[in-house]
Amino acid sequence: MSKTVGDEPTQCLTPPENAAIIAKLFNVEAREKKIARQVIRLQIITTLIAAGIAYGIESTPQFSLAVLSGGGISVVNGALLAWRMSRATLSSVQNAHHQLRLMYFYATERFLVVTVLLGISMAVMKLLPLALLGGFVMGQAVLLIARLFLIRTKD
Repeated sequence: MSKTVGDEPTQCLTPPENAAIIAKLFNVEAREKKIARQVIRLQIITTLIAAGIAYGIESTPQFSLAVLSGGGISVVNGALLAWRMSRATLSSVQNAHHQLRLMYFYATERFLVVTVLLGISMAVMKLLPLALLGGFVMGQAVLLIARLFLIRTKD
């Protein structure tokens, strides 16, 4: 709908058009939350399967526990990512500089959490480093592939 002010036409949104935009934004947010939950479920399932296969191959609980711990750290990373993504949608988008600072903070936070958990797993728990990192990399690969696949199939 357009109005004219003086000789110039101006564009303005009518209330039904505003409501349509808001509904679409809520649909996108709900879809993103659903995808994030599906990705985390896939990470958990893949981690459990990989730990079972590792136990079948090596027949040692320590090897399987290392793979399970690495995958678990990846699940924590994915859950932290999903949580922070949902928190970012709650804040106002008015200040882009603030949003950018939050994104950097969240990325740094996830990096530190992963680094500390991997360090504790290797230094304190004395888990096998290669199996631990293998489980972590497997979990991260599932995070990336599942996210790309689920976004592509939903479009």
